[in-house]
Amino acid sequence: MLFKQLFDAETWTYTYMIADPVSKDAVFIDPVNTHIDDYIALLAAHDLQLKYTLETHVHADHITAGGLLRQRLGAQTAVSELCGATTADIQIQDGDIFTFGEGEQIKVIATPGHTRGSLSFLWRDRVFTGDSLFIGGCGRTDFQGGDAGALYDCITQRLFTLPAETLVYPGHDYQGRWVSCIAQERETNPRLSGKSREQFIDIMANLNLPKPRLIDEAVPANRYCGLDENERQDAIVVREQNAPLRQAWTVQDLVAQAKQQITEVTVATAKQLLNEGNLVLVDTREESEYAAGHIDNAVLLPRGVLEFKIGAVPELADKAKAVLIYCRTGGRSALAAHSMQELGYKNVLSMAGGFEAWQKAG
Repeated sequence: MLFKQLFDAETWTYTYMIADPVSKDAVFIDPVNTHIDDYIALLAAHDLQLKYTLETHVHADHITAGGLLRQRLGAQTAVSELCGATTADIQIQDGDIFTFGEGEQIKVIATPGHTRGSLSFLWRDRVFTGDSLFIGGCGRTDFQGGDAGALYDCITQRLFTLPAETLVYPGHDYQGRWVSCIAQERETNPRLSGKSREQFIDIMANLNLPKPRLIDEAVPANRYCGLDENERQDAIVVREQNAPLRQAWTVQDLVAQAKQQITEVTVATAKQLLNEGNLVLVDTREESEYAAGHIDNAVLLPRGVLEFKIGAVPELADKAKAVLIYCRTGGRSALAAHSMQELGYKNVLSMAGGFEAWQKAG
């Protein structure tokens, strides 16, 4: 199985992808709308087809990409029936099981308290807890029908009763932490460990947190799966017809569209440019592909995390400098080139045919 944990630095949000490389089924949990191109590129990199987008709740701090992914790839959106997200394809109930791939299952655990419709998702040895349980904390309970007592009950009676070694993947973390486990949270979480229900309620009542910056925009949008006002009526109509919002695009369609908006060069031209120097060579494949063989002096920046990590690559600090991108066959590099253009890079080239064409050319 393929598992990816992605991070949105603007809202400190974690998004998760689970995929079966055999059947090519993929699932996203809590995707963020500003990273729609990243998700599509990640799917393309592994030749995956998105089956579901699952939401842990109606978010107040970011807008979901669920509706956009339904529009562009035909994936089904799934939100708790208690969230009021009437345009979601699936109204999730406690105990539901999502099947995908070769016998893979994601089980729904209702964990209300942060919001009435908050959910956690259990897959294999890990649980995705959204804003119900954080690493060393938990989500607030002072808006959207929050209930501190309900949150205490579901954490202590449902999550903390999972096997101790179950990995905890939260919806956010504000201190650079990526994963915990049930035993660690049960024993060391300062809001919960050794606290009675009454003590926990008192702690939550006195957090005095500011209003989430995007709540007025995010909550209404997320009740429509992240769609803007111009798209909502169409979504309602199509939801009633139990059909995809619009004709789904394949990843191949998106690659073809990207290639119309970028500059591709042949292997021969790429070699000439590299010999002349004064450009940055970027390999957008995965680490395992890079380790198996790559072009000399190439900077590794996998397409699926390009927007997340590009700012940390010193060679790409100057957006006016020429950049030559390659992947295995040219699809991912086309998507990456288009994304870099959108980020303000002035001279980005994609090598047609990718590393396979490079090797064939000797």
